[in-house]
Amino acid sequence: MPEDRITLKNMVFYASHGASRAERELGQRFEIDLTMIADLEHAASRDKLASAIDYSSVYSTVEEITTSRVFNLLESLAQSIAYSVLKRYPIDEIRVVVRKPRVPIRGTLDYVEVCVNRSRNNVEQS
Repeated sequence: MPEDRITLKNMVFYASHGASRAERELGQRFEIDLTMIADLEHAASRDKLASAIDYSSVYSTVEEITTSRVFNLLESLAQSIAYSVLKRYPIDEIRVVVRKPRVPIRGTLDYVEVCVNRSRNNVEQS
């Protein structure tokens, strides 16, 4: 089976996630990458949006989850996105990367990043 992929890279949303009260009250920028593995041959053969995974719709799903809920952990946000996309779209596997550029720790770093990989099997078992 081919490993066709669709990637949405560096989606940016302003949201209120974090373990500290201040992070949740002030909010901040979050960057999200999404890679979906699915068989794209059917869509490619027909060249019609109706046969494809509508990545504009996928973007809206990610935006809705990221901006309408509050998560303490990036891991929880990433998993919620993964499960929602797996449930709504005909994909086999997904990789979700969530980056938080402004991290409240002493020290210098570009960002903290969490990556989760989930498959259709994970959704069916949850």
